[in-house]
Amino acid sequence: MSATQPVAVITGASQGIGAGLVQAFRSRDYRVVATSRSIEPSDDPAIVTVRGDVADPATADRVFGEALKQFGRVDTLVNNAGMFMAKPFTAYSTDDFAVYMATNVAGFFHMTRRAIEIMKEQEHGHVVTVTTSLVDQPFSSVPSALASLTKGGLNAATKSLAIEYARSGIRVNAVSPGIIKTPMHQVEAHAFLATLHPLGRMGEASEVVEAVMYLESAGFVTGEILHVDGGQAAGHHAA
Repeated sequence: MSATQPVAVITGASQGIGAGLVQAFRSRDYRVVATSRSIEPSDDPAIVTVRGDVADPATADRVFGEALKQFGRVDTLVNNAGMFMAKPFTAYSTDDFAVYMATNVAGFFHMTRRAIEIMKEQEHGHVVTVTTSLVDQPFSSVPSALASLTKGGLNAATKSLAIEYARSGIRVNAVSPGIIKTPMHQVEAHAFLATLHPLGRMGEASEVVEAVMYLESAGFVTGEILHVDGGQAAGHHAA
């Protein structure tokens, strides 16, 4: 492996969109540090796995410590780890709120802060965060105030960081998906969830992966919230 090969750090990397991202970056000859709470070791010497909870700052220290130890650089961070729990607002418990904030907000904070520290020294880098189009177009049938509270904050932080670090050679973007076919959603719910998108179907994990890879190669794009949502954020549609 060459020291000039780029390195991507991917959170939530054990399944769904995250697992697809690992393979997509490898297909572009990136070396990858993949992390999740349940990730298994890889047979690929260009993939280092770190098991841990992104809400714990020690996980970020271990992830980026391994990235520098094994590969000597960090070019890209994809904040893919996140949680979603649809409940009426008054049904959320204090524990629900704490878990949401820990995974979606604290995880983003710990990983992104550590990544940008390294990227500033390198004078280049790219941070991409996976959020949700429910922030822009909520549905009464999918009550999701805590998703909007947390992921909406990440969209705002994406733009703020893009401006703050533009002169440091660091780009910061987000992909805002609709409802994607992942293990998070039960198959029995797919028919209903498809109706929430003007295109009349759920998204595929590969379509979110493709959006991240576009942003990765789009050197003149920063501060962008790229919707991959079958038209969901554009507005309502006839039932």
